[in-house]
Amino acid sequence: MPARRGWRRALLEGSLPAMPSTHDVGGASGFGPIVREAGEPPFHHEWEARVFVLNRRLMQLGFYNLDEFRFAIERMPPEAYRASSYYEKWFLAIERLLSEKGIIR
Repeated sequence: MPARRGWRRALLEGSLPAMPSTHDVGGASGFGPIVREAGEPPFHHEWEARVFVLNRRLMQLGFYNLDEFRFAIERMPPEAYRASSYYEKWFLAIERLLSEKGIIR
């Protein structure tokens, strides 16, 4: 991986390694239709709403930012990513970030 200062040059030169990722499925097929429930609530369970609020508050307080949060989700092992619901991914990302920053063990 190029040094932090040189990542733009490496990107332009095409020397960055390919980064296939489980979450990047743009253009892929075979996932079936998106099924929407009539009158679908924003949260199906109370814990999902709590994870949503927790994430917003931790970002407001500066524990991490949106880019770090998204990257934590992108770094999930493929098996965990595929097996997790939307808000389970959020929870696992929050847990990972707080652990990496030494806030929790």
